[in-house]
Amino acid sequence: MNEKILIVDDEASIVTLLKFNLEKAGFHTDTANDGKIAVEKALVGNYDLIVLDLMLPELDGMEVCKTLRQNRIETPILMLTAKGEELDKILGLELGADDYLTKPFSPKEVVARIKAILRRVNRPARADGQIQVGDLYIYPERYEAELNGKILAFTRKEFELLFYLAQHKGKVLTRDQLLLAVWNYDFVGDTRIVDVHISHLRDKIETNTRRPDYIKTIRGLGYKIEEPIA
Repeated sequence: MNEKILIVDDEASIVTLLKFNLEKAGFHTDTANDGKIAVEKALVGNYDLIVLDLMLPELDGMEVCKTLRQNRIETPILMLTAKGEELDKILGLELGADDYLTKPFSPKEVVARIKAILRRVNRPARADGQIQVGDLYIYPERYEAELNGKILAFTRKEFELLFYLAQHKGKVLTRDQLLLAVWNYDFVGDTRIVDVHISHLRDKIETNTRRPDYIKTIRGLGYKIEEPIA
């Protein structure tokens, strides 16, 4: 295993714990103890994943995440949050974090989450050809979609969610099904991650996000993508 993980936390005990367990699992590690150093390293370093604490000196985790995404650094980010920071978790996902864990956490779960994220990211592009849903054209090899002649850009996870929905056009998919298919979790996860990314997709493809034409919520069940009604 050659993947390199950047651990960003200002608590020495957390850094030591993560470093020991990640290296034991076969990862290479680097560390940063504040947000400014984290950004500097992430902009030039070739990391496969970043474990990012929310509460940091200099720049907090939100600013780090936002800055990296604005600079088109798409390195997967696993954000660490303190218990009860519900709004911060959702905001972190909206800013581009791939997943989050709440402190205190078990080292085993951290390793499992990281492996799940890396399996998803490292899956080869699927050459299934383009898929059309109404005026939406989805290009799996390019991780892009086109709507009314406009090319839409997505994060990797957003695109994989859209692509999976489109592959199952007209079929209702539960949040757990989407979590397993897109995030590749082999354990029960937090399905709110799915809701956040559905919201991202609607912001990009729907004319009216409150009355979506493409991605429909099926109350009590999940979501489906379907042809818009003319």
